Amino acid sequence: MQDRSMRKLWAILALILIVSFSWLGLIGREIHRQAPPMPSAVVTAEGDVLYTREDIETGRQVYQSMGGQQVGSIWGHGGYLAPDWSADWLHRESMAMLDARAEELYGVSYDELDDGRQADMRVRLQEELNANTYDVETGQIIISGERVAAARQVARHYVDLFGDAHELEALREDYAIANGAIPDLE
Repeated sequence: MQDRSMRKLWAILALILIVSFSWLGLIGREIHRQAPPMPSAVVTAEGDVLYTREDIETGRQVYQSMGGQQVGSIWGHGGYLAPDWSADWLHRESMAMLDARAEELYGVSYDELDDGRQADMRVRLQEELNANTYDVETGQIIISGERVAAARQVARHYVDLFGDAHELEALREDYAIANGAIPDLE
């Protein structure tokens, strides 16, 4: 009797394992199949190349080589140790764009605007950032000149952060990043 119930338990365990790992395999395949496309380039509306696929791959390799998984994250895992780098980039880029627009339209920084104007500017910013500008035929992402300027400003911040800019030493210490963590940043 006990032998029969043990076989039944082993059979149930085997079935659970087979179903579980099959499900994981199917989900993993689907995640890989539906992964976001890797652009061939990020270009301006005028056609100037901002980043190439090689630049993006080099950035990924640098991130992984410095143990980026242990100091923050790409999609939120590890966010207790350092920022989610994607969210940090988007926040900094958004604020740079809002400040540039506020300066252009009203002659003051975004923070100096009244709540109504700030809300209006955030809606327009959200529309621009949410727009899918990936061109399937060319494999390129096309961004506005305003966004290019913001991206360059944010990129400069990261060069300073992962480099040895004195004014970011406290932030590097908070994020557990060594001074000059990435030697060839330019």
